[in-house]
Amino acid sequence: MSLATLTTSYAFAPRDSEENFPDPLLYIGWENHLLFCAPVCVPVAGNTLFVSLQDKILKEVYGAHPDFLSISWNDVLWFKSSRPWYPNKDKSLIENGIKHKDVIRFRTPNLFGIAGSNS
Repeated sequence: MSLATLTTSYAFAPRDSEENFPDPLLYIGWENHLLFCAPVCVPVAGNTLFVSLQDKILKEVYGAHPDFLSISWNDVLWFKSSRPWYPNKDKSLIENGIKHKDVIRFRTPNLFGIAGSNS
């Protein structure tokens, strides 16, 4: 189906730009855990240490899932923009190259959702 526009230009400032939020937005997805059907979007200060994101923020977001307490964080595989990524847990998000509206995902080997159902 083709689309016709009424104007040739869509000149407007995006409303989701960083200056419109108190903290940069970060999208985080947990692979093979579709109880959370899409990455969550959370505001996280750029100076937040990655270990705090892992130990505090992810616990708040995903802690209700039965698999969460079984995560072996040393075995987690991280991805940024669908590519393998190796964050330094002792550095800030900014120092790890995270910026507004970035997407990171994590895969937990040997954990595949409730009863292995990917949920």
